[in-house]
Formats: sequence, C-alpha cells, structure tokens
Amino acid sequence: MKRFQSIDEYILALSDPARSMIVSLREAIRQAAPQAEEVISYNMPAYRWNGMLVWFAAFKTHIGFYPKPSAITAFKRQLEPYKTSKGAIQFPMEQPIPLRLVKQIVEFRVKENARN
Repeated sequence: MKRFQSIDEYILALSDPARSMIVSLREAIRQAAPQAEEVISYNMPAYRWNGMLVWFAAFKTHIGFYPKPSAITAFKRQLEPYKTSKGAIQFPMEQPIPLRLVKQIVEFRVKENARN
C-alpha cells in the first residue's frame, strides 16, 4: 500500500468521480477552518488545529468523512440520510457531498478544539 506524504499526492492517486468529490470536500474544509494545517494521518488526508479536526478518504462506493464521535452526535438529525457509525459518515459516490453540512461540522470541531 502506498504511503502518502501530502493531500495533493493522495488526490493525484484518485480517479474521478472520487477525485473531484475529494477536491470539493477539501475546499469546504479549508473554507471552514482556514487556520488548520493539512496533514496525512492514518494514511488519509486530515486537518489539524489544536489537535486533530477531521479526516477523509475515498473508497469504491463512498467518501468517508471522520469528524470524531461528538460531531456525529451533534449533527445526528442532519446526518440521517447518510450511513454513519460512531466516528464516520459515508457520503455515497453517486450523490453530491452536502458541503454546507460539512462546513458546519468542521466549524463545530474547530470550536470544540478551541475549548481544549
């Protein structure tokens, strides 16, 4: 398995539609947390500010978004259309990612990390 050194390298390894979905997800996260540092964590693109904020990854049938369990609990109602687990949200490949919701979740995580 390839070990990625940067988010750009990760994106270059993808093909569409995953690549374009990951690019738009990355842009939404950057808009919501411009102060966050881009990193690779667990070989996935991630953002860190006062600790880890969120991770994301492309899979065969979905885009995985990992904002920590607290965010999934806080946005439970808005996330009802998506498959979720304790720490993960799956955005299906055949649907657009809800970027406004992603930004709200990232902003929630920034506020959470600011308190730590």
